[in-house]
Amino acid sequence: MRTAYSVETVRTAEQELMARLPEGALMQRAAAGLAAACADVLGRVYGSRVVLLIGSGDNGGDALYAGARLARRGAGVTALLLAPERTHAGGLAALRRAGGATVARGDGFLGTARELIRRADLVVDGIVGIGGKGGLRPDAAPLAEYAADSHSVVVAVDLPSGVEADTGEVHGPAVRADLTVTFGTHKPGLLIDPAREYAGSVRLVDIGLDLPDAPELEALQHVDVAARLPAPGAESDKYRRGVVGIAAGSARYPGAAVLAVSGALRGGAGAVRYVGPAADAVISRFPEALVSDLGPARAGRVQAWVVGPGAGDDASAVAEVLEAEVPVLVDADGLRLADRATVRARTAPTLLTPHAGEAAALLGVSRESVEGARLASVRELAARYGATVLLKGSTTLVADPGGGVVRVNPTGTAWLATAGSGDVLSGLAGSLLASGLSALDAGSAGAYLHGLAGRLAAEGAPVGAHDVAEAVRDAWRDVTG
Repeated sequence: MRTAYSVETVRTAEQELMARLPEGALMQRAAAGLAAACADVLGRVYGSRVVLLIGSGDNGGDALYAGARLARRGAGVTALLLAPERTHAGGLAALRRAGGATVARGDGFLGTARELIRRADLVVDGIVGIGGKGGLRPDAAPLAEYAADSHSVVVAVDLPSGVEADTGEVHGPAVRADLTVTFGTHKPGLLIDPAREYAGSVRLVDIGLDLPDAPELEALQHVDVAARLPAPGAESDKYRRGVVGIAAGSARYPGAAVLAVSGALRGGAGAVRYVGPAADAVISRFPEALVSDLGPARAGRVQAWVVGPGAGDDASAVAEVLEAEVPVLVDADGLRLADRATVRARTAPTLLTPHAGEAAALLGVSRESVEGARLASVRELAARYGATVLLKGSTTLVADPGGGVVRVNPTGTAWLATAGSGDVLSGLAGSLLASGLSALDAGSAGAYLHGLAGRLAAEGAPVGAHDVAEAVRDAWRDVTG
């Protein structure tokens, strides 16, 4: 399990560790890991040109000590000091002893900085640490711009300067890194867009922090998903394995029903029961599906429902499903048609699966607001509806209504942004619900398999939603093999 902790938790752990270590030892650990990562990026350290962007805090100190290590190995290292009077004294002295040069902010600073960054092989971002908020200050923003315009490799110290560690939000100019070297643990902003886009690859350096059991975020890995997936036993039958009901599709959107059923059939449940106006399309594609035209309440036994994909304006089916005393997944049109009070009043688990536009409509804000504050948005939506929420997007998040850890999905590909892909996910996650998984586990395991299936199906080329559904079995084998 990959975990991420808040700034407050990290700082507390750092203070506790520093109290047990000699003065400066923790920073030296971080600097050693940073220098090693920079050396790996450079390949050949001797003769390389390294520029350090140095702010006023310990983040700058880490960069200066790492720069000193590189200078002792023959690199030409120059530190650009944005706040000369508040630069970390020990790190600055170490760099100068190792033969490094410094340029302090003053007249002509930006012109010199631009030329040094243009010629550099490596730029190390040590401007702002994990406590930074609100984007880069005006005096630092040009340095981020110069680095972005150069051919230099950019390495961020702990977190790209200008992004917010706890939220993943970006408010103003920020450094775009090729690699972020983070210390002790991941920070939420390294796993959540839009900040994740600025981090590049992430390398975690263990500095010995003692962290609590409950993180802010967690990202499942193969072994975690495998432990949650249902597996039939010798005594299993289709009902013991779970039956998932799919109330989806319409005369206008029969394909949504077909795609939701295709995902459900590959999600581990023992049977899929379809209810809706697309029965002919479903049965012609999937003869193993059980179809009914009697409505959800009279369709027969199910252990979970999926409602909404392609439903159009059929509010009656949504209301009927929400009255069922089994877990329910609500997607697409169902999100618009579901009464919030009814959802909140449910005693069985409810899983909502909006994309950013649908989440924005439910919250009464702009899509840009949701995309710019994904973590806050998924938590707010879960609290408002008293339901588990899977917020789809470039980084899919899953949050329970009672707060606690939020799951972030590490799999996927941009090719999944295709019509019908979400219908496959809803069927897949609904099937996992019917198999007995909690809403949090069904949503996060379903998103993991769906994202992995998208990668396997695409292999760098465009795919359709049906291709993703077909690849779920390969993804399942990959996870459990």
